[in-house]
Amino acid sequence: MPAVDKLLLEEALQDSPQTRSLLSVFEEDAGTLTDYTNQLLQAMQRVYGAQNEMCLATQQLSKQLLAYEKQNFALGKGDEEVISTLHYFSKVMDELNGLHTELAKQLADTMVLPVIQFREKDLTEVSTLKDLFGLASTEHDLSMAKYSRLPKKKENERVKTEVGKEVASARRKQHLSSLQYYCALNALQYRKRMAMMEPLIGFAHGQINFFKRGAEMFSKSMDGFLSSVTGMVQSIQVELEAEADKMRVSQQELLSVDESVYTPDSDVATPQINRNLIQKAGYLNLRNKTGLVTTTWERLYFFTQGGNLMCQPRGAVAGGLIQDLDNCSVMAVDCEDRRYCFQISTPSGKPGIILQAESRKEYEEWICAVNNISRQIYLTDNPEAVAIKLNQTALQAVTPITSFGKKQESSCSSQNMKNSDTENDKTIPQAAGSAPDTEELIAPGTPIQFDIVLPASEFLDQNRGSRRTNPFGETEDASFPEAEDSLLQQMFIVRFLGSMAVKTDHTTEVIYEAMRQVLAARAIHNIFRMTESHLMVTSQTLRLIDPQTQVSRACFELTSVTQFAAHQENKRLVGFVIRVPESTGEESLSTYIFESNSEGEKICYAINLGKEIIEVQKRHSLII
Repeated sequence: MPAVDKLLLEEALQDSPQTRSLLSVFEEDAGTLTDYTNQLLQAMQRVYGAQNEMCLATQQLSKQLLAYEKQNFALGKGDEEVISTLHYFSKVMDELNGLHTELAKQLADTMVLPVIQFREKDLTEVSTLKDLFGLASTEHDLSMAKYSRLPKKKENERVKTEVGKEVASARRKQHLSSLQYYCALNALQYRKRMAMMEPLIGFAHGQINFFKRGAEMFSKSMDGFLSSVTGMVQSIQVELEAEADKMRVSQQELLSVDESVYTPDSDVATPQINRNLIQKAGYLNLRNKTGLVTTTWERLYFFTQGGNLMCQPRGAVAGGLIQDLDNCSVMAVDCEDRRYCFQISTPSGKPGIILQAESRKEYEEWICAVNNISRQIYLTDNPEAVAIKLNQTALQAVTPITSFGKKQESSCSSQNMKNSDTENDKTIPQAAGSAPDTEELIAPGTPIQFDIVLPASEFLDQNRGSRRTNPFGETEDASFPEAEDSLLQQMFIVRFLGSMAVKTDHTTEVIYEAMRQVLAARAIHNIFRMTESHLMVTSQTLRLIDPQTQVSRACFELTSVTQFAAHQENKRLVGFVIRVPESTGEESLSTYIFESNSEGEKICYAINLGKEIIEVQKRHSLII
């Protein structure tokens, strides 16, 4: 231990300038020690605070590890091993937290507390003695100055005695304070070394004890557990790398496709259309009315579910019902300057939503899918097979033979609903023999009319203020007086598919062939627009009524209907032949094809019932 500089107590009374100079060195050293002690205490308190924070952190970490099990991850399958491992680590963290708590207590008692005591006791004592020594020195100087100014006269002996006593008292007080001050400064040289060593010894002992107990806790069993967990993590890493390689390969394959897949309407000329869809999903633009004449379009994700059209905005958890597609109708519409728009109407004929597809392929597939769903194909045991069969039948059986070449038709059985020569007011099924030649039914190159009349609004605009002229050459009033006296009045929702002139009305094959050619022409020319009407069957007429304006679009005398039948496979298709006299004296035959929301046989039954009523009324009038 090196020698320590100290103040000589014997020189305290003399208080020489040399002693004062040496005292200033000790005072400067004490001031430096005070500043350093404050900084040292801050550093040690930071270590203690960090240790306390470590205790809180390990405690919170332990709780957080246990909370993993309660998170209810949507993709938490196979997390059992992770949960058990985290439970074990939570237990280890609790034990480790106990060690950290004990270490924090030791640091507080053996490291921080000694420095605080040194600062508050020793350094504060030195500072207090310094102030007392300064006051005593000032008092002594004042008394000596007073004593020095005493006069030489003898009559002042009493004053001299009093001043002498005052000087002696001040000198004694200074001497006492200086001795105490010198002793404190001399002792400080030893105490500062102890104050620097003791906290570090306490810190070292605390850390050693912490490490020893930690080594006991992390024994060989813990090593084995860590080895197993490390093996599990490595196996997961191997699986991740393998999956990452697969995803990189898939990504390269997906990015190597033709650039046309990114173009919305790249195959507009010859799109590959799947007409057998019974479900469809994709983004469409939905038209929303914002005013009397203003509209907005919103891009949403649509999908079909059973017989429902669903919509799911981006960010929504689930989709919502937009429209029921059972027995609905779908048709192409013109919307401002937008392409690929189609409208889905309700079974009652009320116009529904208007949607826009992003390409011609999507546009036609959506129309086909909605049309297939509206037939309730999805309710069958094998809806995909039924959809394929129906569309194959349509593509094969509806090929326009008269326009594109000959085709041999296989013989088929049919129900003849023709009521001429019937007996006992019953409908007599007539089995058809071999199918007649197509040219005997429909002349080659016969034009097909796809729109029965103009839309009601346009028709009224063009004929406002004048008597309405029926496009079929008949005139009628706005009201239907025959419906009031009719014994029969049935209403059906139908959509007009097309009409064409025919050569004969002696067989229902002419209706089936017209159906084939009309559907084929629609498929070939991509015509999806259909005029929806209400078909009123009475005992006198067949009347087509606009569902919105209730204006009569067309009217046929029931007696002019010479043949009628429903399609044998697609029960919703129905047609009838009209015989109309010409000005030349001859008669023309035309076939009209419709798609109904209900079975076509019901319409045929209503027509047949009306014709039977006419026959009964005729016989009754003859008897009278």
